[in-house]
Amino acid sequence: MAIDKELLEILACPKCKGSIYLNEKGDGLVCDVCRLMYPIKDDIPVMLIDEAIRL
Repeated sequence: MAIDKELLEILACPKCKGSIYLNEKGDGLVCDVCRLMYPIKDDIPVMLIDEAIRL
């Protein structure tokens, strides 16, 4: 089950409040401004700054 497109449109980076997008693998949401990836676990985006992966 993929992330719903409507959900992607309303989600924002919790750190900078900027735009995020689904990465190529489909396993994370990327913020280019902060250079962070928020992982997706069990089809649920983990939008916690402490859980984000630095790019």
